[in-house]
Amino acid sequence: MKKMELDTPALLVDLDRMEANMHFGQQFANSVGAKLRPHIKTHRTPAIALKQLENGAAGIAVAKLGEAEVMAEAGIEDIFIANEIVGDVKLERLRNLAGKVRLAVGVDNPVHIEMLSRIFMNEDRSIDVMIDVNTGYPRTGVQSGKPALELAKIVKSSQGVNLRGIYTHDGQTYVADAVKEVREIFRTSQEKILSTAYLLRSEGIECREISVGSTPSLLVGEPLNGVTEIRPGTYIFLDADQANVIGTCDRCALTVLGTVISRPVPERVVLDTGGKALTYYVQKEGITRTPGFGILKDHQQVRLYSLSEEHGSFIRPQGLDFNIGDKIEIIPNHACPTCNLYDRMYCIRNGEVVDEWPILARGKSQ
Repeated sequence: MKKMELDTPALLVDLDRMEANMHFGQQFANSVGAKLRPHIKTHRTPAIALKQLENGAAGIAVAKLGEAEVMAEAGIEDIFIANEIVGDVKLERLRNLAGKVRLAVGVDNPVHIEMLSRIFMNEDRSIDVMIDVNTGYPRTGVQSGKPALELAKIVKSSQGVNLRGIYTHDGQTYVADAVKEVREIFRTSQEKILSTAYLLRSEGIECREISVGSTPSLLVGEPLNGVTEIRPGTYIFLDADQANVIGTCDRCALTVLGTVISRPVPERVVLDTGGKALTYYVQKEGITRTPGFGILKDHQQVRLYSLSEEHGSFIRPQGLDFNIGDKIEIIPNHACPTCNLYDRMYCIRNGEVVDEWPILARGKSQ
């Protein structure tokens, strides 16, 4: 089947572009002797995670326990949940999962350590923890330096938990004004976490892993010696956000195929790709700013200007025409929530559908 014969809306992945992006990410990590641990929250697809491992990745990162369970069921044996896990139901699921795979989980508060210790203190094997360190992105994470050291001391004195290392996410790169600022943010973030690791080690606390990552940093940043692990996510596909960072859409591997279903007035083209096919996500500031709701792959000057639940619209560019029934590929603003809208993605090579992959962790946000 040719891709244009697919029913719409449909999620497509250009395999040549995806494989090139995969290789680029692996080479970035290899350049400083770091491990690549791709964040699979982007695609939630075991088939892609397995390909990333075959390409050299040391393991995977996930955002949710549900994602981890799906990936473990698919045979992936080294999983880091880069998030805090809270609640009796989840902690029991975590205990069950830890008996099946090499597992680590994030912590940023003594309460997390107490919860994990209570569950794992009587288990045959302790649970590995990674301390979540805030290096500038206002989300989770204990402050770098002494606060992180104090938390590490609590881990060391608690039963059932084992300190594997520390990690951070420089998500503030997404709102940097320019490539130069992305590089500065990435360098500062790495310097903070490396100095925190040095502080822990100077106090006799082993810190085996120093894990960093964001896709803008991967695309244009420079890794520092001493970082042991890099965790990009969106790099595998790129999207309209990341195209702004590198200045081109030519590496974007993920698209949504839509159909022109209405031409109510001469200037307006209406597709069957609304918020349920593309999401309403818009990055409003910084280098990844994305006005509109997606870019036409073959006419990259055109963005969807309007989105409702079932319809996406754009203004017809001068000199081009679109007929009812025409099919159009759209580069989504952000790959991660877009993938979560679909049960499967169609694998495209040279315009042909060569495979389809179920997105088995779709909706696994608990």
